[in-house]
Amino acid sequence: MAYWLMLCRHRNDAAALRDRHREAHRAHVASGGGGVAKVLTGSALTLDDAETAIGNFGVLEAPTREAAMAFAQADPYALAGIVESIEIVALASRFQAQRIEPLTKI
Repeated sequence: MAYWLMLCRHRNDAAALRDRHREAHRAHVASGGGGVAKVLTGSALTLDDAETAIGNFGVLEAPTREAAMAFAQADPYALAGIVESIEIVALASRFQAQRIEPLTKI
C-alpha cells in the first residue's frame, strides 16, 4: 500500500450544495468509498478565517494513484459538482501512518 495526500478544491458558490451532500460525503469517507481507499485523516480547507470552506483534504492509504483518484472522483461532493479540482500527491515511503487513528472503519 501507498499513502497519498488528496486535495480537493471546491467551487466558490458551493456552500449550500456542500451542506446538502455533507452526510453522504461522510458516509463515503467512513466506507473508504466501498473499500477503494482508507482515509487516515482529513478535514475541510478554509480561508484564513478558519470558517469559510474552500475544499477538503484527506490522507489516503490506497494501492495506486489511480485508486486514490477513483476514491476522490466517487465522493458525493465531486459527483454533485462541488469539487472544482482534485490533486493526488504521493507521500514519502517513511510516512508514519501507524500514528493516526483512521476515519475509515472497514
